[in-house]
Amino acid sequence: MTEPILIADQLQMTYTAPDLSLEALAEADMAVMPHEFVCIIGPSGCGKSTLLRLLGGLAKPTAGRVLYRGQPLDRPRSTIGMVFQQPTLMPWRTVIQNVELPLQILGVPAKEREQRARAMLELVGLHDFSQGLPRELSGGMQQRVSLARALVHEPDTLLLDEPFGSLDALTRERMNDEVLRIWRQQRQTVIMVTHDIQEAVYLADRVLVMSPRPGRIVEEVPTHLPHPRHRSVLYDPRFADLARHLRASLHLGN
Repeated sequence: MTEPILIADQLQMTYTAPDLSLEALAEADMAVMPHEFVCIIGPSGCGKSTLLRLLGGLAKPTAGRVLYRGQPLDRPRSTIGMVFQQPTLMPWRTVIQNVELPLQILGVPAKEREQRARAMLELVGLHDFSQGLPRELSGGMQQRVSLARALVHEPDTLLLDEPFGSLDALTRERMNDEVLRIWRQQRQTVIMVTHDIQEAVYLADRVLVMSPRPGRIVEEVPTHLPHPRHRSVLYDPRFADLARHLRASLHLGN
């Protein structure tokens, strides 16, 4: 039987300051299988982004642990890629130089860096913009560069923190389809935080629902929608039922 690739075991996270203590997560538990696409939804401020940072090894929990491939995760790994809410591209570097950056940090030779970066830009449909600067790209294109940069070192797990939240509706739909296409082709494990219920149902194999702060995983909902997915699935009665159920779960607050 296949083992989970990523496990959150009773994660707790409390932020402290001299005059403040804020409990962001309270015993959050989850397990994600290899090649699975999981979305996490929850009310604003419930700790979704905190949970994702812990799963990426970018922060250490106050209590509990994260297991990656059966081993404790206490630091970032090159096999875990992450895309944030904003593109966070270096404005003075060209598109291809931004994509090459993780490989440069890893000490990959220049010729191989360029070949792999060009392959990723081809994958996200930006090959013709390799010499452009970030300011010359639209918001959606900048996020595609971020996605290419997260994929260039061939991670087996990809964490997405509301990467399309600032995009207009049409661009967001296109990016959803782009992520599904890349996921089908690359077969990474994907965990994505989103506020958008329809987006979660459209993308995910499973949707995890978090409680208000301090956040816990209070429900997991398999979607059981067929792949490959197309926009027509939005009009499937099963899609509407899933969205309705998740919306009710969020309003109930569990």
